[in-house]
Amino acid sequence: MSARHTSPGLFRRVALPVAALLGVVAAAGVTVVALRVTSGADCSGALPLKVAVTPAALDVVNAAAQDYQRSQPVVRGRCVQVQVESRNAADVANELPTAQINPHSLWIPDSSMWAAEAQRQAAETGPEAPKLDIKPSLASSPLVMAGSQQAMSKIGFPVQPVSWAKVVDPKVQISMSDPTMTSEGLASLFVIRTLLGNADGTPKPELVSTLLRVGRSAVPSVRDAFGKVTTDAGKAPLFAATEQSVVANNRAVKDNAVLGAPPKEGTLSFDYPLVRVSRPNEQEGVGEAAAEFEKALRSADTSKRFGEAGFRTVQGAAPAKWSADVEGVQAGDVKLIETPNADQVSELLRTWGAISLDMRMLTVIDVSGSMIEKSGNGKTRVEAATTASMTALSMLPDTTAIGLWAFSTDKKPPNDWIELVPIGPLGEPLAGVTRRKRLEAGASQLPGLVGGGTALNDTTLAAYRHVLSGYDASKVNSVVLMTDGRNDDISSMDTAALIETLKRESDPAKPVPIIMVGLGDEVDMDALRSIAAATGGKAYQAPNPEDIRGVLLDAVSQRRCRPNC
Repeated sequence: MSARHTSPGLFRRVALPVAALLGVVAAAGVTVVALRVTSGADCSGALPLKVAVTPAALDVVNAAAQDYQRSQPVVRGRCVQVQVESRNAADVANELPTAQINPHSLWIPDSSMWAAEAQRQAAETGPEAPKLDIKPSLASSPLVMAGSQQAMSKIGFPVQPVSWAKVVDPKVQISMSDPTMTSEGLASLFVIRTLLGNADGTPKPELVSTLLRVGRSAVPSVRDAFGKVTTDAGKAPLFAATEQSVVANNRAVKDNAVLGAPPKEGTLSFDYPLVRVSRPNEQEGVGEAAAEFEKALRSADTSKRFGEAGFRTVQGAAPAKWSADVEGVQAGDVKLIETPNADQVSELLRTWGAISLDMRMLTVIDVSGSMIEKSGNGKTRVEAATTASMTALSMLPDTTAIGLWAFSTDKKPPNDWIELVPIGPLGEPLAGVTRRKRLEAGASQLPGLVGGGTALNDTTLAAYRHVLSGYDASKVNSVVLMTDGRNDDISSMDTAALIETLKRESDPAKPVPIIMVGLGDEVDMDALRSIAAATGGKAYQAPNPEDIRGVLLDAVSQRRCRPNC
């Protein structure tokens, strides 16, 4: 039975003023639009219809709910009570597959990326999970590069078109919102991945370095990025935002307006789909009520309200009157790229998850005599290793815990290694300066320490035990060891004994993968692979100096899967 719309005079209800019949209650981020009267022969109770909507479209959906409620809809003898709740799309996507208490029946996220991800998770959850029917969109808004007039002028706008290439330019100050919490961050991650990722889905070193760089300044929400412009436009970085949010911001904030423009390479469009969320145990009539309310959401009045709120039509048309002087955006056509599918979204989130994980790492660098040999770029091997390590170090946040050892057979008897900097957070004060600065100073000492043989096996075991003894469950713990040779310390254990000891002492509850990096062509890669494998780590060969940085960044990108890569 479909919802029946009858003239108010035909209802046998308690007579109340219209203002009392329509109640709008806002509390704790929840807006409920509902009829307060549920008595009478034609209305024997309430039928709640819960709607989750992305915050940007809340006012439009609230207005549509009020239009719908004025018709006093009844389904199967019960008054439909629309309850509109403002919810972040990422939160809903993560909760929907398992949420059983008072769930939403309709969902309007800002992007079908999250709808597809929720649909994928629901399919993996089992028969008790909801069924998600992703329906056509209600509006659209492209992702644009945004910033203060000062920030946008630094990248040549408006004389030159905006380009995504600026995002990967280390000289440009840019802030990305967290992809696990915001659609803007996820969309930006997809575009960057498209520009810098490999065809097989693995990240290129340039992608890893870019994400490490922008990740250091990531903000929880785009609202924070807008706030920085309002507070100090001259210092605020560029950021990615929806065109609609730029329009809404500039209408609310008269000073320090934000400019927004779509990048010339193309951009993603936020499509605001309507998602029907049905469950086996939902109340009778919910589906009928949802179908009736969908008509209100797709009405001419609602479409007009979307346009007035700064959205484009589903087809991408914007009001012709928009201008940079008022709204901060232009109404022209936008070049779009295809929205990622569910598998691509999952891969994006895995990549970000791996790169954004905090870590606790001991870096161990070979300073045996052969490390003084020249590499392809004229630098010695130890200089090349030092440069690559410091480049990777500069991309890591202050919470990352790093330590530095050097090793050869003539270092600190009875040990073959010396600790140059103890493991700890990069931002932590250490002897009057930050640990980051202390590591840079320690690395500069490495060329002067070169001499002796390669005490690989004893040093590897000592480094592993050291990291394991201080294991931090909140971080990814690992050892990264760089060497150009093979174990030639006749007084040490042999490789077979080292591997057996590592296997015996490894603790699955406290994984400490060893990442071995072989420098040059003379290194014993078979031994390095066997040692790394014993701990769930990986061995890389870097024949040329320029390969070292890529190896280190690849190791960083795979932190999430260790020790099972």
